[in-house]
Parts: sequence; C-alpha cells; structure tokens
Amino acid sequence: MNNLPKHIAIIPDGNRRWAKEKGLPTIEGHRKGAEAILKLVKKGKELGIPIGTIWAFSTENWQRSKKEVIGLMKLFKYFIDKYTSSIVKDEIRFIHIGRKDRLPKDLLQKINQLEKKTNKFNKHYLVLALDYGGRDEIVRAIKKAAESKTNLKELNEKNFIKFLDTKDLPYPYPDLIIRTSGETRTSGFMIWQAAYSELFFSPKYLPDFTPEDFELIVKEFSKRQRRFGK
Repeated sequence: MNNLPKHIAIIPDGNRRWAKEKGLPTIEGHRKGAEAILKLVKKGKELGIPIGTIWAFSTENWQRSKKEVIGLMKLFKYFIDKYTSSIVKDEIRFIHIGRKDRLPKDLLQKINQLEKKTNKFNKHYLVLALDYGGRDEIVRAIKKAAESKTNLKELNEKNFIKFLDTKDLPYPYPDLIIRTSGETRTSGFMIWQAAYSELFFSPKYLPDFTPEDFELIVKEFSKRQRRFGK
C-alpha cells in the first residue's frame, strides 16, 4: 500500500454492550477489548505505521460505577506489567497523554517507568490516552501557555502544539481515526489535532473488530485524496 497513515488513533467502543449481549460481566468485555487492541497494535507495526494512539479511558469515564472503574484500573496495570518486556524488546516508545493527577499512584508509577524505559526509541510509538478528554487537554494547554514565558500575543496555530499532550510525537496529528461499535461521533477526542483527520466508523464492537478489519480501513484510507482545504 502507498499513502499509509503515519498516525492512527482508535476510539475503542462497545466492550460493555458486547459483554451484555453475551451475558458476561462488564469487565470481561473490557478484557476482550484490550486483547483486540493489542492485536491491532501489532498489525499497525507490521504495516509500517509509526504511531498508534488508543483512547483507553476518558475524563467522563470516572462517572461509571466504582466497581467498573476499579476493574479498569486493575486491567491497565495488568496489561502494562504483561507487555512491558515486549514493548521494550520491540523498541516501541510508550507515551501517556491525559491527566496524571487523578490516576491511582501505582498505575501512574508503572506508566512513568514504561515511559522512561522507552524514551530513547523513535521509530514506533504507542500512545495511551488515559483520563483524557479533548476539551480538558485544550484547557490544560492554555494554562501551560499562560504559566510559561511565552508571550500569549505570539501564540499561534503552529506553536500551540508544544503545549498539547502530543507535543513529543513526530506526527502529533492523527491522519486516521477509527471508532468501533457503530457510534458516529468522536466525543471530543483530540479536538485540536483531529481537524483534518480521516474518520472511519465500524459497526463492530471492539472485541469483534479484527486486524483484517483494521487493514481494510487502512487500504481505504490509502485511496483517499486529502486536500487540507486547498
């Protein structure tokens, strides 16, 4: 394929509905969804796509039941522990985007350690959006700009990126955003960065979304002509 995206972001959705339809606990849906995501990350690397971003937990997800939130936090810790060695071995740089002040301390410690272990890699990136919201990111970026020595009168579209969570990525703007489960909205994901992203909405729940589905969408993307308003 020619014209491959450099940065793909996934809005994974449908885990709870998948579990409910199968009469399974909600956390089982999240676990199956996490396994599906790992397969997609592997497929992305095989296709030669440098950056994959996963929106794992939004700023609004704290409103879910305490039991589900605790289960998700445990699941994040489990998968980080399980796949840290593979991520390091494959020389994938791991980056967290989103708020850090509300995450459990033990989870944040694991995130920080993995970021530190992989911060010298620059060929492949795995970005985990955890406690992330697009509006929240914009507000935090404005606060950072105000607290910095930057003259706010000189703030513009080009230099604003250095205050956003994706500032350390070689391609901070996703070329392609995929959302599973049939929902046709981005829910405020990467409001600034996604202005010219190509959008694909799959009717499949995340646990049923396969690497083959992913590759078909990438092929479709490669055929699109992007003009960026020109």
